[in-house]
This record gives sequence, C-alpha cells and structure tokens, in this order.
Amino acid sequence: MSDHRSSESHSEQPGTGSGHETGTRAGQTGSDPLELIEQCLGSFPDGDPRQKILYKLRHAVMVSQAANQQREAEFKKLSEVAAKLTAPANRIGTLLDIPGEGLARILVGGAEYYANVDPRVPVADLKIGTQILVNEAYVVINTLGYDRNGPILKLAEAMADGRLRFEQEMGRQPLILQRSSDLVGVELKAGDEVRIDPTARIAIEKLADRKAGKHVLDDVPTVTWEQIGGQREAIAAIRKAIEYPLLHADTFKQFKFSQPKGFLLYGPPGCGKTLIGQAAAGSLSKLMRESQGSDVQAAGGRPPVTSGAFLHVKGPEILNMWLGESERMVRDLFAQARARRKEGALPFIFIDEAESVLGTRRAMRSFNISNTLVPMFCSEMDGIESLHDVVIILASNRPDLIDPAVLRPGRIDRKIKVARPDREASGEILKVYLTEELPLHPSVVSERGGELRQVVASLVNETIDAIFKRTDENRLLSIRLRNGQSNVLYRGDLVSGAILSSIVQRAKEKAIDRTIQSGEPAGLSAKDLFESVTEEFRQGEMLPPDDAAEEWLKLLDHQPEQVVGISSFRRGRQSEERLVSQII
Repeated sequence: MSDHRSSESHSEQPGTGSGHETGTRAGQTGSDPLELIEQCLGSFPDGDPRQKILYKLRHAVMVSQAANQQREAEFKKLSEVAAKLTAPANRIGTLLDIPGEGLARILVGGAEYYANVDPRVPVADLKIGTQILVNEAYVVINTLGYDRNGPILKLAEAMADGRLRFEQEMGRQPLILQRSSDLVGVELKAGDEVRIDPTARIAIEKLADRKAGKHVLDDVPTVTWEQIGGQREAIAAIRKAIEYPLLHADTFKQFKFSQPKGFLLYGPPGCGKTLIGQAAAGSLSKLMRESQGSDVQAAGGRPPVTSGAFLHVKGPEILNMWLGESERMVRDLFAQARARRKEGALPFIFIDEAESVLGTRRAMRSFNISNTLVPMFCSEMDGIESLHDVVIILASNRPDLIDPAVLRPGRIDRKIKVARPDREASGEILKVYLTEELPLHPSVVSERGGELRQVVASLVNETIDAIFKRTDENRLLSIRLRNGQSNVLYRGDLVSGAILSSIVQRAKEKAIDRTIQSGEPAGLSAKDLFESVTEEFRQGEMLPPDDAAEEWLKLLDHQPEQVVGISSFRRGRQSEERLVSQII
C-alpha cells in the first residue's frame, strides 16, 4: 500500500505542476477577461451548453469595457479643461535683446527682465521687437510675431550705429529707438514713415510712401514717335537734343559738348506735350539699353541701363498745406529717381502743369510756396550731371509764369514749343484716330469707292475741310487790335490734337448709338464726323470773364498786348464786344 500511495503521490505531482504552469500562463497573458473567456471556450467541446453562457458573458464584458473607455476619455477631457481654467495666465512681453544663448532681455508690463528661454522655442523665431509669452517664472515659452499695431512717426535721422532718431510734435521729447531684426540693413532716410511698437522701444517696419508711389510707373511708356501725328518740328527738336548725344557720342566728346538734362515743352493745351514727353522717355530708354556697352554709357561708373522708370508728376499734386511737406516731396522725388538709377533704370521726371509748382517767386512780405519750393527744385537739379542720371521734362501752358531760375541754361537747357497743328498736321493727327480697322458705313464706301485706305484718306480730308474752311459758320472769335484792325479767329485757328481726338470719339458714339437703336450695320459715316465737328466747337465756345481775358488769350497762343476787344460768335449771332484794355 505504501507503494500505491507513493505512486499516487508521484502521479499527483505532475498534475500539481501542470496546474501551476497553467495559472502562470494565465497570469502572463494578463487579467483581460476576454482572453480568459476565449480560453474557456476553447477548452469546451462543441455543442457544450456552457458555451452559450460564455458567449453572453463575453458580450457583456465587451460592452462594459467600451463604456469604461468612453468614461476615461471624457474624464481626461474634463481634467484638461479644468487644468486650463485653473492655470495662471501667461504674460505678453516684448523681446528687446538676446544677450546670450538661452537668455533674453524682455519688457513685460513696463518693467525689464533678464529671463531664460525655453529650449523648445526655435532660435530663428527670437527676433528683436517681436511679442513673446512668459510663464509665472518669466521664462520665454513662445513667440507671437510682431505686433501689427503701433504709432507711426517720421524719421529725423538714421544714426551711424543703426539707431533711429524721431522728432515728435511740440511739447514731446524726441525718441531714439533701436531697429527690429527685420529692419536691420534696411535703408532709411529722413522723412520716412516708420511704425514703432506700442511700448515705443523698437522701430518695427518702414512704411511705403503712398504719395511717391503714385508717381512711379513700373515701365517706361510705350508711346512711339509714329503714334504722334503732326508736331514734326517739336519732335525733331527733342529727338535731336536727346538722341544725338548717344548716337554720335564721339563727335560730342570732341567738342566737349555738355549734354542737356532738362527740357521744357510749352504750348497751348491739348497739343501733345504729354505724348511727346512719354515718347521721348521711351525712345531714350531704348537707345540707352542698346548702347549700354559703349564708353558713353560706362562713363562715371554708372550701372548699365536695363529698364526705365517714368515718374509722372502733376503739378498740383506736390502742393501741400503743411509747412515743409511740398519741399519734402520734391526732395523725395529726386531721391527716388536716383535710387532707381542705381538699380539700373533710367528715370524720367515728367512734371505736368509745371507753372503751378515752379511759379515766379514773389516778395517775402507775404508767404508764397514758390519762395521755398523753387530753390529746393533748383538745388536738386544742380546735383544732376546730365541725362545719363535723370532726365527732367517740364510741360506747361504758361511758360511765362515759371520762375526764370528754373528755366536758365544749365537746368532746363532746351525750350521746345508744341504749337497748334496746321491743316497738314491736323490731317496726320486724324489719321492716327481714323484707322482702316474702324468699321465704315456702307454709304461711305459706296460713295467714294476704291481701296479702303483711299476711302479713309478721303474721309479725313473732308473732315479737315469742314474744320478749316473760312465760312461764317466756322467763326469763333473776333479780336480788335490797337491799330483799329479786327481779326476773326476760325475753328482751324484754335484746333488742337485733343479736339481732333474728341471729334472722332463723338463720331464713334453716334455710330454706336445708331447701331444699337436701329439695328443697322455698324459703321462710321461722314455725317457722324461733320456733326461731331459742329458739336465739339459749339460746346467749346466759352468767352472768359473780363478780368481773365488776358490769361485766356495767352492760353489760345495769341499775345494779348495788342488786343483791346473780344467778341464771340455763338450760333451765327455776334455777341456784345468785351473790352480788355483795362487789364492790359
């Protein structure tokens, strides 16, 4: 029996060991109920009724686990929200300097601190003048970029060490500020507008000059000489003045000829002064680019011309009610032109209505803006060597009102008159606007016959005849002279390029309106042009008041010294004569 007990004892030991190992494996697989249930299901044979109970148990456990996971996620969210609501607020400051690695000099709430920087903050984001976040320990934990708000001040001086000095209004002390990281290396000059941060410690950014930007065109005008009808003498004179020094540089060098740098285009309104100025800019810029490898272009160490810049300034735009602002705009205009020259562009300063800003100076007993504006303009012109630097073109209807100091040789070297077009020149101008591409009415083609070019030429000649014929219908003014004679001015005596352009425009409007209203084939007729001639001059018949008759006659390109009376012809009836002797 002892042997039997020993054998049973011996046989139980493996069983005991096997159960221990099973428990260990269960412990190793974890306490996941689903895994234990799966093991139980695997141990029961198929068809065992206990499997149904285990399946129900497994489903209940899965539902319970999903609910627990959802509760844990919601609890985590609530914990994070509670942590944010109870966490202290981060302070916002301004970064003033980076004295060393991991260190920062900051301004928070008006007080300066020498603080540490969180290593997780990128070094590239630590720019002088940017806003920063600091925690309770005043450690820089994040950057917010530059503040987009702040005062705007005008720069008084850019100091040699990089700092900026600003003058403020009366009663407030001047400021000296350091530059932001993005402002380091930016060229600044007196008068520039600079935005500073609200703490008035850092200059943040340079603002573009809105007034100066309006005058600059990105490209030189594409107007060519061929697009200007008539004005052969004026075009030949200005081309000779600006193109000969480049095309025949060696000859000019032999004679030690000083190249002109300023031009005056004067004449009645609407005769093409602006167009000639634009064409001169385009032509000269093209020649400079073509000759950029020549000795003339390389003289003086100037950069080669790669483009052009056309600075179109209308005279009244410079005038400003604030003291010193007009002078600053003139100074900035020339500075901008010189800057564009350094970039390789040939700048043209075209000042229209020049008499409005460069008028004759008067006595100092009463303030006149010309007393300070003209000297500023003259001093800026004296700093220009020749047309290789800056080309200045003035346009004026009244050159007699421009200060003589501006028009003297050495500043404005060439005075070119743009006169009213004669009969031949008017025909050339009309051909610019009446082209073969315009649709013509069938009656025009059938009556004249021939090629389209001949039909258009015939239409131009008939329109010119309607303008220049000496008939009672074409009378505009009667001028009585001191010697007792009377001169009658007809439509052809007062015609201009602008009037011819307006006549064609009116005729186009009539043709368009007729096509829309009646549905007839689109086309320009001779009747449209003849009616437009009558309407244009009828609406332009305006007799000036007595005290402005002398000025008005000068705009008409007639000298008023010998005129003692003016009368107007309105719709065939002669109006009362107006004496102007009292203002002569």
